[in-house]
Amino acid sequence: MTSSSRQPSHSKSGTPKTLHVNLFEMACVSHIVHGMWREESNNRHRFGEMGYWLDTAKRAEAAGMDAIFLADVIGIYDRFGGLDASLRLGLQIPNLDPLSLIPAMAAVTETLGFAATFSTTYEPPFAFARRMSTLDLLTNGRVGWNVVTSYLPNAARNFGLDGELEHDSRYDRADEYLDVLYKLWEGSWQEDAVIQDRESDRYTDPSRVRHINHEGAHFRVEGPHLVQPTPQRTPVLFQATGSSRGLKTAARHAEAIFIGGRTQEEVRSHIARTRAEAAAQGRDPAELKFYVMAGLIAGRTEEEAQAKLARYRAYYSVEGALVHAQAEIDLRQFDPSITIGQALAESGRSLGNMGRRFGTELTVGAALEQIASFDEGRFFAVGTPEQIADALEIWLDEDGIDGINLRQYHSSETLDDYATLIAPELRRRGRLPAPAQPGETLRHRLTGRDRLPDSHPAAIQRRNFAPPQPRTETAAPNASPSPANAQNANAQKESALS
Repeated sequence: MTSSSRQPSHSKSGTPKTLHVNLFEMACVSHIVHGMWREESNNRHRFGEMGYWLDTAKRAEAAGMDAIFLADVIGIYDRFGGLDASLRLGLQIPNLDPLSLIPAMAAVTETLGFAATFSTTYEPPFAFARRMSTLDLLTNGRVGWNVVTSYLPNAARNFGLDGELEHDSRYDRADEYLDVLYKLWEGSWQEDAVIQDRESDRYTDPSRVRHINHEGAHFRVEGPHLVQPTPQRTPVLFQATGSSRGLKTAARHAEAIFIGGRTQEEVRSHIARTRAEAAAQGRDPAELKFYVMAGLIAGRTEEEAQAKLARYRAYYSVEGALVHAQAEIDLRQFDPSITIGQALAESGRSLGNMGRRFGTELTVGAALEQIASFDEGRFFAVGTPEQIADALEIWLDEDGIDGINLRQYHSSETLDDYATLIAPELRRRGRLPAPAQPGETLRHRLTGRDRLPDSHPAAIQRRNFAPPQPRTETAAPNASPSPANAQNANAQKESALS
């Protein structure tokens, strides 16, 4: 179906629904399209160079993208092939800290946003709150956070645990983690707390800043937050959802939600279910935006696009795909005519990652063919700019998505093809938002507002502000301070002198 034979969906203003686009990145050699770094003109090996990130940021901004979206992991993929395979293939190791990349890229751009992945599972919320507020302040409100709960067993061992935390308990912890952050970001400082009164020698009005005094099942945080109110206060909240427990957390907190689906019906069902859950939690379901990871390979002609696809496939690593998938079995070792279910049964394995990804009825040969083609299913398009725009319009209007994370096959050919081939066609059809303006926050770019709406659970912290109540310690007259109290007193003296 081409765009000329279908009726586009329109917004309330009567204009066609527009597409939000992020460049999907990760500070490593092999992010998603494994093996492609070997292609001679690919720049993936430059991920450790400042110049690579500065150039990428400037290209993405010139292309009119909303943001660079940075993935991350804090462990290795070692289920299939162990450490050897991950290191040999450069599969997300070595891997740099994504938060450290943002200030440099922000310094050479004016309108481009940045979203970074950070886990709620192992590091405490107070320090992370300051890091994100610092980024929001220095970028003038151009940052977002991809909220994740770490699932790699190696990540757990890196933080002193014997194994990964149980699935639902990770989300329980994430819910409280976010509640602590909302108290710090939204409820610790009033909007007008910073007064900068030179005559009275008062930079901040103490009556407009408070301790949060949070005590919960996982965290105890006194506060106050160490950073004044920033342009967005809370960064734009992204989150993926798959499980029923993950759905509840995403529907409660996220503004932009990553979904998937093998068919249009699955995608529409996921969106409807998530909106319903958001409404059940008191949020306006219309405020949620839905993103998918999309693969777009464009050429000026069909033949050029297909030749590019063939060139990319020639470098693709099936072994890398199995490592990344945390595969329980090596599909290459089975008769290609049997089903995934039969292969799992022969190995004495349960459904696992292979079963969840491909289903139990698909043959091993078909699964390997799909892996080798790196065709990720529904959200994959190869062809001319017109053909790709046709596909994107269907995803927007019929599947109901709002945006994409553009998967990079080749750095920077993928980005350049989007800028020179795909974006102009989308712009011609009215399918891209108006160009971002200097000073516009990332949230305003996506939602038309700078701050979280009143229906979001963070908003209660803005309404509940009360004057600070200093803690008082009671002790018997003439009692000597306990060792712990003496240590706290010394620490306070040191803090005052620093």
